[in-house]
Amino acid sequence: MSTKSRLQEMTAALVIPDVYPQDEPPLPTSSNSVETRFPPVSPRTSGSKTGPGQMLAFRGQMLEVEGELSNLRAKLEQYANSIPSKKIDPNLIDPTQYANRHKDSFNTASFLRFKDEIEQAKGNVQPILVRQKLNEPGRFEIVFGHRRHMACKELGIYVLASICIEYISDIELFSAMDRENRGRADLSNYEQGVMYQRALDAGLHTSKRQMAESLGVSHTWVNNVLSVANLPTPIIECFKSPLDITHRHAKLINTALDNDRKLVLKRAEKLRDKRLSASAVLSGLIETEKKESLRAILVNGKKVGKIERKGDAVTVNVISMNLDDEKILKIQEFIQSILA
Repeated sequence: MSTKSRLQEMTAALVIPDVYPQDEPPLPTSSNSVETRFPPVSPRTSGSKTGPGQMLAFRGQMLEVEGELSNLRAKLEQYANSIPSKKIDPNLIDPTQYANRHKDSFNTASFLRFKDEIEQAKGNVQPILVRQKLNEPGRFEIVFGHRRHMACKELGIYVLASICIEYISDIELFSAMDRENRGRADLSNYEQGVMYQRALDAGLHTSKRQMAESLGVSHTWVNNVLSVANLPTPIIECFKSPLDITHRHAKLINTALDNDRKLVLKRAEKLRDKRLSASAVLSGLIETEKKESLRAILVNGKKVGKIERKGDAVTVNVISMNLDDEKILKIQEFIQSILA
């Protein structure tokens, strides 16, 4: 006897009822249970109540369910690595301790235009990234997006935020914020330097070089922006805003400080309340220093004389115990050669 014949013989008396018997109501489902719905069975034909017929119909339903599950899995895979986003009250979100935005950056013309764009769009289109605060349920900390957060807060509207669903450490937060910030053109040298210094102070990185290697930036870049952030407070207060200071300004100022710190800080006290342009401040801090360095005669870094000019007369004064007649003759010949 064939397998098909044996199967027909064994299931010939099986019939699937159309309704549940009166004494066996369907099992109730709890609120937490998951209900599986099968596609409706096609209308039965006159021969569909036999065992094999019902098994074939059931197999058809299972194939349809498997196909539907396969489609759902494919759709879920599209969101496998996505982060959930929702609109949050900006008052429930705090800046990170490594935040680098200076208060002046929220008063610029570019920020006002940025805030106006968000208002016109009725919210930020690009979500900020936040993480949940461990010890404060219901509150969040910004990973990046401080400007978008501030704009929405000032406008009194909810901010669209992506929420980290997995734990993110401080060093991961810092690295993510740095990558996002370096991709934006509006971050000043001062703000970037403040951010790096805060990370060093917090012990996220053991040294400037280790920080540079971890972030994938040059050691020179880290030094440059730190040189701005670490200028003495009286120097920074000479500028209208710290955002105006570049690492080129800082390099010249630090050179002057190395030569005569007391003198440069004394000049800074006179410039602090004048609200001068960045170039004027720089000139006031180091221009005299430049002139004095040009007029000084240095040997191995030690001042041994100076050149003075009064009207048309130029005087060279040299103080040296080792200046014999031969050396004086060489000085004379040199002066004659440059005047010839």
